[in-house]
Amino acid sequence: MESLPDILYGVSFWIVPLLLAITLHEAAHGYAALRLGDDTAQRLGRISINPLRHIDPFGTVAMPLLLLLLSGGDFMFGYAKPVPVAFHRLRNPRPDMVKVAAAGPLCNLLQAWVAALLLHALNPPLSGLEFWFAQMLNVAVYFNLLLAVFNMLPLPPLDGGRVAVGLLPDSLARPLASLERHGFAIILALFFVLPWLGAQLGRNWSIFQALILPATRRLREIVFLLAGHF
Repeated sequence: MESLPDILYGVSFWIVPLLLAITLHEAAHGYAALRLGDDTAQRLGRISINPLRHIDPFGTVAMPLLLLLLSGGDFMFGYAKPVPVAFHRLRNPRPDMVKVAAAGPLCNLLQAWVAALLLHALNPPLSGLEFWFAQMLNVAVYFNLLLAVFNMLPLPPLDGGRVAVGLLPDSLARPLASLERHGFAIILALFFVLPWLGAQLGRNWSIFQALILPATRRLREIVFLLAGHF
C-alpha cells in the first residue's frame, strides 16, 4: 500500500482527466439530443462543461476515491449522472437514439486523441511540472478510452446497449431494452460479484481484466499511432 502523499499525488493528475472525461461525455449526449430535436438536457442545464452539473455523489466522488485508495493510487474509475433524453421527442427516434448514445463515447475518443497530440508539446527529459503534466495527459488518454470501451458494452443503460437497441431488429431489441431497469444491478454483478465468486474458487472471472483492459490497451495503441507517436 502506497503512502498517503503518494496517493494524493496520484489523485492530483487523475482528477482533472476524470472530471473532463465524464463531464464532456454527458454534455455530448445532451448536445446531440438538442441537435436532433430534444431540448430536455438544455432546459435542465445539462449541456454544460461545469462538472457540478453532472456530478453523482457515488459515481463521481465516492467510488473513484475508493478505487484509487484500494489500488494504491494506480486506478480510478467513475461515472456521472446520466443526461435526461426524451427519445420520443427526437425527429427520428430510433436512429437518432443511436446517434445520441454514440455521442458520449465518441467525445471520449476525441479527448483521448487530443491529449495524445498535446504530449508532442513536451520534450524529454521531463521533470517537475512537465512530468506531472505528461502523467495527466497519459491518464486522460487511458481514462477516456476506458470510459468509451466500458460504455460501449451492449447492455442498457450503457451507451452500447442503446446503440444495440437502435440497430437490432425488434425481435432482439425489445428483450434487450427490457433489461434497462435491471442494468445497474447486472453491471454490479458482472464486475464485482462475478470476480469475487471466481476468486473464491481460484478462478479469474474478471470481465474487466479479460475484456475491458485488453480492448482499452489496443485502442490506446491506435490513438497514439493516429497522434503520430510511432
